[in-house]
Amino acid sequence: MHAAVVTVFDMPPQYREHPDPAARRKDEVVVDVLAAGLHPRVRSQADGSHYTSTGELPLIPGIDGVVRDPKGRLRYTVLDDTNLGTLAERTVIDLNRSVVLPDGVDPVQIAAAMNPAMSSWVALRRRINFRRRQHVLVLGATGNAGRMAIQVAKRFGAARVTAAGRDASRLAGLAALGADATCTFEELAQAADADVVIDYVWGEPTAQAMVAMLTARADRGRPLTWIQIGSVAGPTAPIPSAALRSARLDIVGSGIGSVPGRDFIKELPKLAAAVTSGAFDVRARAVPLAQVEQAWTSTPGTTDRIVLVP
Repeated sequence: MHAAVVTVFDMPPQYREHPDPAARRKDEVVVDVLAAGLHPRVRSQADGSHYTSTGELPLIPGIDGVVRDPKGRLRYTVLDDTNLGTLAERTVIDLNRSVVLPDGVDPVQIAAAMNPAMSSWVALRRRINFRRRQHVLVLGATGNAGRMAIQVAKRFGAARVTAAGRDASRLAGLAALGADATCTFEELAQAADADVVIDYVWGEPTAQAMVAMLTARADRGRPLTWIQIGSVAGPTAPIPSAALRSARLDIVGSGIGSVPGRDFIKELPKLAAAVTSGAFDVRARAVPLAQVEQAWTSTPGTTDRIVLVP
């Protein structure tokens, strides 16, 4: 079969021949891959920088995708830690880590939507006690996952969602997704009354945002839960100690480890049903797997999620 293969961590995957996979455990099956998203998590997997990386090479990246099982059914699947990912013509899946999809769905749309939507969906469902009518701030709302977070928060009953980002032109289009207000990073004091922050940014911008919001907060005894999910601005944030002492601030992370794998799996059916029903605005761009090197190094001018199609 052909696959995108990583042989060194400082180079993009190469499209090449690779031995066919084989199922080795109970409930495992070999499946045909129809579509697999090129998510930021896949990039960090492929360059060895993700905190779950084992450093083992060669590696076929890809953490999820839409596949066809031996009975001809379409499934959305997430993979456990493996060197046989979904950026390939075939892979091995655990049937217990997948959900059957309805006939007629678009594999590219599903592959584009599930991973970015899952980040905020699982964070609000499994990481905190989110309540209806709360005010949510999405930090990094103009990215693919941030756009999904706006829609997920609204679906879960948020009374108000504020979308924050750097690009004012991209912020302008987020009202159509359910954002009640938008602001740049310099205007975050406007969202000082938020109850929950979904943070895809981290780094220096998060530290500055946290101080600005807490300083402007009318009631510092009012709880503020800050959920750290992504780190596009840097892996560390210089948060001043006073921010933790002067307000009722809880900082939690949401990701592999802080959320057990079984909890991710339990959320798959409901999330898949929402995505397949058309509940979310999905932006996707299909690219042949044979063009993985070009896709890897391209700088898209849109928020479309690249989906690789064998």
